[in-house]
Amino acid sequence: MITITKRKVRILDFDIENRPLSYWYSDRPTAEVTAIAWSFNDTDDVHTYILGRDDTRNGFERFIEAYDEATAVTGHYIRKHDLRILNGAMLEEGLRPLSSKLTIDTKLDLVTQGDLPATQEHLAEMYGVGAPKIHMTQMMWREANRLTREGLKKTYDRVVGDVVQHKELRTVLANKGLLGTPRVWSP
Repeated sequence: MITITKRKVRILDFDIENRPLSYWYSDRPTAEVTAIAWSFNDTDDVHTYILGRDDTRNGFERFIEAYDEATAVTGHYIRKHDLRILNGAMLEEGLRPLSSKLTIDTKLDLVTQGDLPATQEHLAEMYGVGAPKIHMTQMMWREANRLTREGLKKTYDRVVGDVVQHKELRTVLANKGLLGTPRVWSP
C-alpha cells in the first residue's frame, strides 16, 4: 500500500535593501545588501538581518535556513533584483548559492494592466492594502547607507514595512486572480 502525505505549503515573503558599493565599470555600481526581512505566510513574525547591527554571516545563514524551508518565495521584483543580489552576496560571504526555488513575483507575474505603475506602493494603494509603504527621502537613504544609528532604524523600518505590506498585497492580488503562474528561479 502506498501512503501519500501532503506537505504543508510554506510561502516565504522577503525583501532586501541594498546600497552601491563600488563601480565595476562606468555608471555600473556593485551592490551590498544592507538589510533582509523575511516572514512565512502562516505567521506575523518578521525576521531581519541589518548590516552594521547584525553579524553578516549569521544573518545570511538564518535567511538561507528559512529560504530552504520554503515551498516558494515571494516578493516584488525578486527574480530580477533581490534574488540576484542575494545570491552574489552569499557567494561573496563564502556561502553556497541559493537553490532553485518556485517564486511568486508580484511585479513580474502581475497580469498586464496597460499604462499603470507596477510599483508595490501603487498596487497596494490601488487595491486597498492597509499596511503603509515606509517612505525614504534621498537624505534618509544617505543616512541609512552610512549605517548611522538613526539610519539603521530607518533601514529596519523600511525593510520590515515592505514585507508586512507585501504579504497583504500578494494575498489581495491572488484572491483577485491577478497573478500568473509562479515560476522557478534558478541561480
